[in-house]
Amino acid sequence: MNSNHFDIIVIGAGVLGTFHAYHAATTNKKVLLLEKDGKPMQATVRNFGQVVPSGMSENWFEFGVYATQLYKRIQAELNIGIRQNGSVYLASDPDEQQLLHELKQRMDERGYEAQLLTTAQCLERWPVLKSEYCREGLFFPQEVSAEPNLLIHRLLNYCTAKFPNLTYRNYATIITCDIENNKVKVITNEGEQLTADKVIICNGSEFKILFSDLFANSGIVISKLQMLRTTPMPALPLEGNILTGLTTRRYESFEECPSFASIQTPEHLKELKQWGIHILFKKAVDGSVIVGDSHEYVQAGVEEAGYELNQHINNLMWQEAARIADIKDWKIAASWAGYYSQHSEKDIIEIDMEDKIHIRTAIGGKGMTSSAGYAQKSISRLLAG
Repeated sequence: MNSNHFDIIVIGAGVLGTFHAYHAATTNKKVLLLEKDGKPMQATVRNFGQVVPSGMSENWFEFGVYATQLYKRIQAELNIGIRQNGSVYLASDPDEQQLLHELKQRMDERGYEAQLLTTAQCLERWPVLKSEYCREGLFFPQEVSAEPNLLIHRLLNYCTAKFPNLTYRNYATIITCDIENNKVKVITNEGEQLTADKVIICNGSEFKILFSDLFANSGIVISKLQMLRTTPMPALPLEGNILTGLTTRRYESFEECPSFASIQTPEHLKELKQWGIHILFKKAVDGSVIVGDSHEYVQAGVEEAGYELNQHINNLMWQEAARIADIKDWKIAASWAGYYSQHSEKDIIEIDMEDKIHIRTAIGGKGMTSSAGYAQKSISRLLAG
C-alpha cells in the first residue's frame, strides 16, 4: 500500500479543517490533516470561544446545535475546555427588549430552550452588571463556552488518539495542488509528494497560495476584530457567554425577527456601530475576562487589514463595557486582533474542481459555533459524490 496516498487530505487544521478531518475519519477513510504552522494560530484561536447557536440563522442554527452536542460528547471523553454556563443577551432599551421577545418566540417554535430574565434575575446571576443598563435578558442554558487557546490543540489530540486512520502533521505547507491521473497530487514545501482521492482546503484566505486566480475572484473580505483580556479575577461572578445590546443589531438570528428592519441605532451608539463594536464578555478558566469586539473590513487581495491595534477602538470598547458592568477594578492585561475570512453575501465559500479539490473557507465568525455541524454535512455530501 502506498503510504503517501490518502482517501482525503485536509489542508488547514483550524476548527473547520479539523472537523472535516474528524467526520471523514468516522467513515473509516484514510485521512491526512495538514497544518502549515507548528499549531493553529489564526481565527480559531483568536476569538471569544463562545458557542452560540442562538445567534445563528437558518441551517447555521442547526449546525450550531449539532456542534454544541458534539462538543459535549467529546468533553465527556476528554477535557477540551468546554463549559456549559449558557449564553445571555442583554437588552438596554425598548427596541432591544422587543427583539429579545421576538427571538424567544422563534426559539419556542423551534423547541430550543430560552428563558426571559428580569433585571433582578440578571443581577442575581451576574451582580457585576449595572441595573440601569440591564432591562431584560434572554438566557440559553444549554449553550457552552470554549477556551480558544486550548480547544483546537486538545481536539487535535483527541482526534488522532480516537482515529488510527487519521494522521495529523504540522509544519507542512502545501505549495502545489493539482489533479493528475484522476488523483490529486500535492507537494509540500520540503518537496514531498502526496496523493489523495479528494483534497479539502480549509485554510482561510491562505488558499491564495495555491489558487491565486480563484482567490482574486472569490469576493472574500477580511474582518479585523480587536479584543481585550483582563488580569485573572477568579471570584468574579460573570460565568457564561454575555452578549449585550448592540449584538441584537448584528447577529443573524435577530435579523429574522419581525421588528429588526425598523430598529434604529441610538445616537450614543452610532460611533460604536461605525466600528462594528458590540460588547461581549467571556470569563476564561483562569478568571480573566475577554472583552470586545470590533469589526473592520477590507477586500482581500486589494487592501491589507493592518497589524496595528487602533487604541481609539480599544477605548470605545472599554467605555461601553463600563456602561454595562462595574469594571472600575478591572485591569487590562493584553489586547490583540483576530483576522477572519468571510464573504459579504455568502455564508461560506464553496469551490469544487472536478469533484477532486474542494475549497471550503471564509466561514467568518461562525466557525467556533457551527464548523462541526457544517463539516458533518459537507463530508456527507462530498462522499456521496
